[in-house]
Amino acid sequence: MKKYSITKAAFRMYRSYNPKYFPLKFLQTFFDNISPYFNLWLSAEIVTELYEGRGRRELYTLVAITLFGNLFISVMGAVLKRTVAVQYEILENNQAAAFHHKTLSLDYDKIENPEIRQHRRKIKENSWINGYGVMCMQNQIQLLMKCIVNFVFVMALFIEMLSLIVTVGFQWIGLVLSVTMIACIVMVVLTQSWSIRKITLWNKNIGDLMLDENRIGKGYHPDGMDNRIYCQQGIISKLFEKICRQHLQVFSEAGNKDFAYALPMSLFYGLLEISSFLIVCFYCTLGAFPVGSVIKYVGFLRSIIQSVTDFFSAINTLKDNEIFLKVYLDYFDIRNDMYQGSLAVEKRSDKKFHIEFKNVSFRYAGAQNDALKNINISLQVGERLAVVGRNGSGKTTFIKLLCRLYDPTEGEITMNDFNIRKYDYRQYLDIFSVVFQDFNLLAVPLGCNVASASTWDLEKAEKLLEEVGFGERYDQMPKGLDTPLYKNFDQDGVNISGGEAQKIALARALYRDAAFIILDEPTAALDPIAEAEIYSKFDEIVGDKTTVYISHRLSSCRFCDKIVVFDNGRIVQMGTHEELLADETGKYHELWYAQAQYYTRTTV
Repeated sequence: MKKYSITKAAFRMYRSYNPKYFPLKFLQTFFDNISPYFNLWLSAEIVTELYEGRGRRELYTLVAITLFGNLFISVMGAVLKRTVAVQYEILENNQAAAFHHKTLSLDYDKIENPEIRQHRRKIKENSWINGYGVMCMQNQIQLLMKCIVNFVFVMALFIEMLSLIVTVGFQWIGLVLSVTMIACIVMVVLTQSWSIRKITLWNKNIGDLMLDENRIGKGYHPDGMDNRIYCQQGIISKLFEKICRQHLQVFSEAGNKDFAYALPMSLFYGLLEISSFLIVCFYCTLGAFPVGSVIKYVGFLRSIIQSVTDFFSAINTLKDNEIFLKVYLDYFDIRNDMYQGSLAVEKRSDKKFHIEFKNVSFRYAGAQNDALKNINISLQVGERLAVVGRNGSGKTTFIKLLCRLYDPTEGEITMNDFNIRKYDYRQYLDIFSVVFQDFNLLAVPLGCNVASASTWDLEKAEKLLEEVGFGERYDQMPKGLDTPLYKNFDQDGVNISGGEAQKIALARALYRDAAFIILDEPTAALDPIAEAEIYSKFDEIVGDKTTVYISHRLSSCRFCDKIVVFDNGRIVQMGTHEELLADETGKYHELWYAQAQYYTRTTV
């Protein structure tokens, strides 16, 4: 791979988020850095005027140019600073939007893949904690802009000085000083390049240590309730003392290394300043340029050294940063491999979609065992299906496959005798309404949450909210469906309880009017009686739609037409409540009486 190709690719992507930013930033950098050179040049002219005793008119003219020139530079700098700040916000917002869009566009199996989740976390950690990645690239490019602007001004002064020296001829003392100065410049650049690379690698180690400290610290909360109950304060104090000792040791070693790297560079830099000052003074005494130019040329020689060292610093840092930029770019290169299908889903007013699992097995990425094994089941039109079992038995995985958030590892799922992979992916998803256990409502108006759109049918939304039991709370909202939920974006937003959120989620599932409605334990936080009441009431509302109820509480779903019992990723029983309960050797019987003992009062 060509040198800096990763940086170039990342910069092209980053610049595309707001093409206006970097040109305006370069213009701002120009005005930020012109002031020292402008003042340096005019100060030299004023000192020369004073030394040579010229007229006041020329002196006042130079002072006026200095004052008004600085005023103009300051005004332009302020205007550009404000403009650049706005463009930077646009740039960062667009970058964040692009990152989130990439995440949202990934196949669901990629979203849940542990390696990809770790990849995404690493990008954030590199940027927020270590300061590497895109943030580092942006800072170093801006430093390069500053160096380029300084080089332009410095070369103008250097050419002017060289042309004046030529008029008196090169003297042997001047040649010696010049050779010394050039040698010092070379040594400063080499030392700077070497030390920056070492310090950058050392700073990465420090950043990794801080990252480890941050991760460790997250696991121990001094104000946690568990710590008080189990008297863990002593253990936590010892852990933090250990972290502090490691922290102090690393930073102490870092300080020693910084000093060892900085010492030779400081020595060469000092020799460079002395030799450059002597050169200017020597040729000034020969009459090559007026006395005021001592200020100008000594100042410019200092600037060129700083610019050179900054330039090599930026180049080295950009090179070291490429490993972090590659992590960023690789995330955007992740490709979706789920087949999207092309067969149109038939629009049926009778909602007659027959779905069947045929020897379906599934294993999550990186897992050693199958989450589901040899699943065979069919969903009949208008059927009430209950999926029950212990936590981790495969119930939610079954729903993910049914909704085609994942494709089976083995076997196939068919709808109306066609493999569901052949159907248009978006159209297939549209036949499902699901309320997951970890459902989310957005901080947008209530109507948007119910309709999952920016517009909604007022009468339909209000009717459904009333049917799911949200009517009393809805009557207290003066803005009705325009009431914002939560206060993330609106101070007039309304905070709702967990139970109220569940009712809104149920109304959202009904509003879609999908052929299949699935409740994946959205009421798990409620007590069994409350959950059974909600499921029973919801069953009255759904009408002739095919409905799947998932719960690890068997009493909530006893009204269903068919109950499927999952255990260790397999379907171990299937039938009605009465049929399954009659089988005393079955898993359903075991689970039913294991749960029933907690709700049955024994009288003596």
